[in-house]
Amino acid sequence: MATFPLYGQGNYEIQVYGADTVVPGRTMVELHSNFTFEGFKTMDQGVLPDNHQLHETVEITQGWTKWFETGFYIFTSYGPNQGYKWVGDHIRPRVRVPESWHWPVGVSVSTEIGYQRPIFSADTWTWEIRPIVDKQWKSWYVAFNPALERSFHGPSVPQGVTFSPNFKFAYSVTRKLSAGLEYYGSLGPVTGFDPLYQQEQQIIPSLDYDFGPNWEFNFGVGVGATRSTDHLLVKMIIGRRFRFITPRVPRVLKPNSGGGGD
Repeated sequence: MATFPLYGQGNYEIQVYGADTVVPGRTMVELHSNFTFEGFKTMDQGVLPDNHQLHETVEITQGWTKWFETGFYIFTSYGPNQGYKWVGDHIRPRVRVPESWHWPVGVSVSTEIGYQRPIFSADTWTWEIRPIVDKQWKSWYVAFNPALERSFHGPSVPQGVTFSPNFKFAYSVTRKLSAGLEYYGSLGPVTGFDPLYQQEQQIIPSLDYDFGPNWEFNFGVGVGATRSTDHLLVKMIIGRRFRFITPRVPRVLKPNSGGGGD
């Protein structure tokens, strides 16, 4: 999720999704942190400004099958003269095309619905559907998330469905380190995009480091490309996979191989 509502703070979880899901029985716990060095300084529609705000999101994702997972988000914010506040929660089920189908690209679809408090987003109840396509080719990696979003309560309801494309290009500099470029946009209603100055477009040079198969690490510096976008922020993701649930293995009854009889 990397959404930028028209009347609200965004940037709680800035990430371009890959198509993989968490394997069955594993739980991924991630901390998404970002700090806005240069953002909006005045209130709008009763929403607090995000300049010098620290946003932290806890994401817990449980893998259920080889093609299905469920994610849950807890959004928080800390700002000058505001203190530490709970922002809201989202839930995100996701399905993927199994590897056994041998598609040439990875494909999955997530849908996310949830609530944010009015002081952080005038659109309090929102829904998103996010198709995900990615591909690893030698040292290159690319992912595309053409997300569709809808507000169910707030000033953006009349806009209907809006288009928020995200994509990422990355190159493996070493076996452990990848350098890439991430893009996040909010272009407006699918029936007619907003003027460029009202669109939100952000470009983030980023680094991914492989600390091991159970870890995830991402760091980036975001620059806003339009006046409706936060001008400068820094983001970091740290994730760790755990095994809190042991998958149930169906019991197979073996035929009786004994030779006796009545």
